[in-house]
Amino acid sequence: MIPFNKPWLSGNELIYIAEAIRSGKISGNGSFTRKCHDFFEQKHGFRKCLLTTSCTDALEMAAILCDIGPGDEVIMPSYTFVSTANAFVLRGARIVFADSRTDHPGMDETKLEELITSRTKAIVAVHYAGVACDMDRILEVAAKRNLFVVEDAAQAVDSYYKGRPLGGLGHLGCFSFHETKNIQCGEGGMLVVNDDRFIRRSEIIWEKGTNRAEFYRGEVNKYGWVDIGSSFLPSEVSAAFLFAQLEKMEEIQQKRNKIWHGYFEGLELLEEKRGVRMPVLPSYSTNNAHMFYLVCKDGRERDDLISFLKLKGILSVFHYLSLHRSPYYSGLPDYIQESLPNSDYYDERLVRLPLFYELTDADLSLIIDSVLEFYRI
Repeated sequence: MIPFNKPWLSGNELIYIAEAIRSGKISGNGSFTRKCHDFFEQKHGFRKCLLTTSCTDALEMAAILCDIGPGDEVIMPSYTFVSTANAFVLRGARIVFADSRTDHPGMDETKLEELITSRTKAIVAVHYAGVACDMDRILEVAAKRNLFVVEDAAQAVDSYYKGRPLGGLGHLGCFSFHETKNIQCGEGGMLVVNDDRFIRRSEIIWEKGTNRAEFYRGEVNKYGWVDIGSSFLPSEVSAAFLFAQLEKMEEIQQKRNKIWHGYFEGLELLEEKRGVRMPVLPSYSTNNAHMFYLVCKDGRERDDLISFLKLKGILSVFHYLSLHRSPYYSGLPDYIQESLPNSDYYDERLVRLPLFYELTDADLSLIIDSVLEFYRI
């Protein structure tokens, strides 16, 4: 079976983990954590980076920093992972879901203004498949209404909007280093702080609500409980693993892009001959080759394609289920039935094909040939 995903090892992961263990400090915020922070701050010019145990944790930190509370509304796409919503629901917010674009599963930025009310406090821009949202439009709307912008850049490491790195445009950015991502450490994430107002407090929340980071830098002579927070730091073992991956980022991205373009070139005929939609890349966005997907004509075709590929020894998978139709959301006391046809369109039709570093040319050819065989091309 060709798996949907297979985590790749650069070769230095175990060496760096052993180094971290020998150092005598394997709890969070050690030397490898700082190396990871420095990597992103130097490569992308991010103002402040804080590794977290997951992108979910980074989103939860963002919700705290935005002072989200009961009665606040937060706008985000319905076609996203549940963590995007959970982080703000946990603070008491009401989620207002935006529909997807007609040409892409990402949020329809043109519909944002009509979703804003006097209770709206933040917009969460999810960069689906590592493809940028139209950030100029989102930031313009947010500035006009004095709203926070949080980038859910879980899938968007090393992807850019008009030459600027994703995760670095909103007030806060959140990344994932889960094993399904381009750069991974099994489970991991990172909060990026782009607004100076949040820098000091972000460290305190990160350190369980204490000013311990300031103490370790010698800025205070003792530390204590000064705010709310939680245990958001990953261990040095995770940070060491991640740093080994970061050293190979360019190589990883080149290989993934080669596979992505191989898919695109091999399956181009599907759109013209069978009406199967291919990924769309707006002119303002780069492609970090996080995923390659197809949008089938209907749900039955998508399910039949997945079953056919499985018989060929290929694991392909669908993706998100629209959150506005989820059992949890539809069961809330203030639930209002929403019509988000584009989100539901992708929910029913989108299928993802295997894409990972060790996918061979032979594997790629087999997958392409199998998809074409299914469509009789």
